Amino acid sequence: MDSMAAQTGTGPNTGPLSVVRKVRRRTLRDLPTDRTLIMGVVNVTHNSFSDGGQYLAADAAIEQGLRLHYAGADIIDVGGESTRPGAEAIDPVTEQNRILPVIEALVKAGAVVSVDTMHAVTAEAALKIGDVIINDVSGLNYEPEMPELIARTGATYILMHNRGDSKTMDSLADYGDVVEDVARELTGLKDAFLAAGVQPEQLILDPGLGFAKAGAQNWELLKGLDRLQSLGFPVLVAASRKRFLGTLLANEAGAEPAPADRDHATAAVSALSALHRVWGVRVHEIEPSLHAVKAARAWLDPEATSARRRRA
Repeated sequence: MDSMAAQTGTGPNTGPLSVVRKVRRRTLRDLPTDRTLIMGVVNVTHNSFSDGGQYLAADAAIEQGLRLHYAGADIIDVGGESTRPGAEAIDPVTEQNRILPVIEALVKAGAVVSVDTMHAVTAEAALKIGDVIINDVSGLNYEPEMPELIARTGATYILMHNRGDSKTMDSLADYGDVVEDVARELTGLKDAFLAAGVQPEQLILDPGLGFAKAGAQNWELLKGLDRLQSLGFPVLVAASRKRFLGTLLANEAGAEPAPADRDHATAAVSALSALHRVWGVRVHEIEPSLHAVKAARAWLDPEATSARRRRA
């Protein structure tokens, strides 16, 4: 379906007048299948760990989403509730007031959108706007209405491993073998959704880096990507700017860089994840990780990459 989209100063050939272009509304089926996908993050919150409320206003969030879209993001992930450790929960009405106008604008502009929500009512409201992906970080505490919704609508659903909530998850990072424990608990979650009628092709798994995971446990999960992929589902890696990267990059005095200064490390994780052929990486800054996954694609299959360039 085609529409006309206009936004000042966000696309190529920007200037003082709104850029008006004919756009085709894409779906997940239109995205590249020969490389790891790039999911760009838009936090429509007042207390994000990464950007501290910079995009709480709808206009600012839409502009940021379009910036990421035109920078090459395959998917724009829009969330209205911070899940940083200690964050206060918000009600679904507040969440919807924040994100639904943003989702609608981005869908109309031709972006593929995922909706970062733990609430079935918010997910259903977003699905009425378009063919969005539901990205649910609730993990073991998923809402009982969510499996039925995903089965009924046929939506693509990102099922993330998590224990507890934003106030308790840090105290629940107790594992015998973090890779095997996460694989087992993800399998249980996956089985619950399949039992509710969700089809296997609707599911994407996320190991939940930083969610009920402490320090080195995140690196163990990244090292164990092959084990997680052996579950037979696409895998999303969401490492961008997270605490374990800040710890890695701390200086000799122990001071950690600000989240926005962790993008180089994020891109390195994106490249290594792409070498493991993960389905996607979720990042705050597009270009470094997009370049990283394209380099990984060339590394894995240089002949195909050369042939693609010749066709272009």
